Amino acid sequence: MSQLTEKAIIQSFLGLLKEKPFDKITVKDIVEDCGINRNTFYYHYADIYDLLRRVFELRAREVLDLDVIKDNWPEQFLRSTVYVFENRKTVYHIYNSIDRQQLEQFLYQVAGEIMTAYVREKAKGLEADEDDILIIVDFYKCALVGMVIQWLDGGMKQEPEVVIRRIADLQDGNILRMLKRAEAKKE
Repeated sequence: MSQLTEKAIIQSFLGLLKEKPFDKITVKDIVEDCGINRNTFYYHYADIYDLLRRVFELRAREVLDLDVIKDNWPEQFLRSTVYVFENRKTVYHIYNSIDRQQLEQFLYQVAGEIMTAYVREKAKGLEADEDDILIIVDFYKCALVGMVIQWLDGGMKQEPEVVIRRIADLQDGNILRMLKRAEAKKE
């Protein structure tokens, strides 16, 4: 029963996010929409920000638990940006609200995990220093999130697939070259 209630709360919240900005949604709106009392809401979530964190956590797990294509970061990252594109009204209601940081944390988490898996896969058989591997991951994670934020700021006019495939084509081979330089530096 508890999981059904959580699911109902999340569905109500997401439905309300399609209609109005995050900072205009109240706990009262959510409980009225899904037909529960306030105590039930607070049994599951400390506040509306806790609910938002949970929504992003579930979405991140959903994106990252799909078949991990370690050797194809563009496909994995595309999954998360397509979700953003398909739910742009909801995303803008969060992005343009006071809690934009939650969306950015979600993007950093997803990009970080995708790039970590990809860079570690490329580093197999090489003796690159762990610090160098982490620097490469952070560099690409920040670059990808920066591009997504710029895309959001620009109104998401381009299809995410076009942007991500273009980035992938332009940087193709760079990560492996960086790892080989890191390995050569150790010798």
